[in-house]
Parts: sequence; C-alpha cells; structure tokens
Amino acid sequence: GSPQNETHSSSGGRIGANDLLIVGPGVLGRIVAEKWRELHPGCQIYGQTLSTDHHDELVKIGINPSLKGKLTSTQFPYVIFCAPPYGNSDYPGEVREATLSWNGEGSFLFTSSSAPYDCSDNGYCNEDTPDVPLGRSPRTDNLINAEKPVLDAGGCVVRLAGLYISFVSVKTWLTDRGAHKYWLEKGTSDVRPDHIVNLIHYEDAASLSIAILKKKLRGRIFLGCDNHPLSRQEIMELVNRSGKYDKKFTSFTGTSDPLGKKMNNSITRAELEWEPKYVSFAEFL
Repeated sequence: GSPQNETHSSSGGRIGANDLLIVGPGVLGRIVAEKWRELHPGCQIYGQTLSTDHHDELVKIGINPSLKGKLTSTQFPYVIFCAPPYGNSDYPGEVREATLSWNGEGSFLFTSSSAPYDCSDNGYCNEDTPDVPLGRSPRTDNLINAEKPVLDAGGCVVRLAGLYISFVSVKTWLTDRGAHKYWLEKGTSDVRPDHIVNLIHYEDAASLSIAILKKKLRGRIFLGCDNHPLSRQEIMELVNRSGKYDKKFTSFTGTSDPLGKKMNNSITRAELEWEPKYVSFAEFL
C-alpha cells in the first residue's frame, strides 16, 4: 500500500503484501505456514495463540508467535483461523474478533466443519445441501454462528471433513491423528459401525485452504473432503489390515445413534482447480 496506510506489526516491522496471520497454529496451521512460505519466500508468517506453551516450536519453524490480544492494532492481508471450537466459551466471538485482524485485501479464511450440512441418514451431501436449522444442535449452532461474522466481513469458509495424518513424518509436532487413531486406542466403541464418515488428509486440507486464500474470493463457503466416504467399520477394517499398527480394533457396538452423510466436493474442486494428493484413506494406508 501507499506509505500513509502501511501497517506496522507490534515488533515494529512493516506488514508485507503476502504476510499471513494464522489464528490457532496447530497441526493444520503449521502445514499451511509451510506451504504458504513455499509460495511466498520471504513473507512473514505470524501465529496467534492462547498460551505461550508452543512458542519455541513455532519460532523454530519460522512462525512469529504472539499471544491473543498482543497484535490488536495490526492488520494482515491474509488471515486463516484454524483454532478449534472446543475449550472456547465464545467461539463465534473469537472468530468475529479475528476478522478485525484482516485488512480486507488478500483473503480471510475460517476452517469450519462439515457438520452444518443437514444430512444424517448416510445420504448424499454436497456444497448445495441446506444447513441444519439453528436451534437443533448446540454444536452446529456454534459453527454456523462462527461462520456468520466471517461471511459478513467478506471472508470465506472451508467446511472440512474428518482430518487425519500419518505418524510417519520427520516433523516432531506431527503425530498420528484422526478418528481411526482414537478408535484404535479404545479397542471398542459404543457408536454404530455403519455410520458413514468423510475424510481429508491434513496436507490436503492445507493445500485446499491455500487454493482458497490465493483466489481472493469473498463471502463463499467451500467443502473439503476426499470423495471416498467410508463407514466406521470399513475404516477400522482398513486400519487392521494395513499392518501399520500394533493394536487391533475389535468392534463398534452402537445401534441407535445417528448416521452420517456421503459427501462430494466436486463443485469446490472445479472452481478452485484443486485435487487432493491423498486420493482416499485406503490409498493413504
């Protein structure tokens, strides 16, 4: 921008045209940072956290960490909000506050969940599926209410399916993550085996997020999934057969809990010219 509207960070440096703020730089945010830096060598990447617990790790991977509230007067051209809703008493308020850190130039992206799509009978679901009505579920209310200030501010939302990642990684901050890992640890689970689950690898969620940020779109909702829905039972059979894990999963015992949805994000893929690197969970294993 012109000298009179340059933004200065709290550290005194000028904010550049490709600088990125990551609110909640956990696993997803850190992969986004790595991919963003490949695209924009020399850019500054900032990470906003609620505690200083991981600040040393963030510095090591080139993210400038700051505690929430410390960057209040600074605005960034690119902002991605990756902090999860759990442990947050006012998630929509937290997201609304993050939109104030965006200068309205590049892109603001909120990583949401695919839970708001109204489908729980294992039926087909895509970007055009209506949302769960407000008032039906506190979880979906929280997400829809958090998406609203983003869309109102002209930012975009990406609704992500279940994230997973491999422990086979040189990066110490990556562990094996995903529903499959949780169920494996438990051995049995009291949910139904035929519930359809949709997945996306953390790396693909990151590359999709960057595809959206790069397009500088306004007020849009996208969907992130691998287009290979699987039942819980199928996921754990794949895990058991893979030979990659010491433990074996025994069984799902639920009979009456809700079913899921079969998600397809072909609309998102076509518009963003994006494809996942990990085509399916089966192929990943």
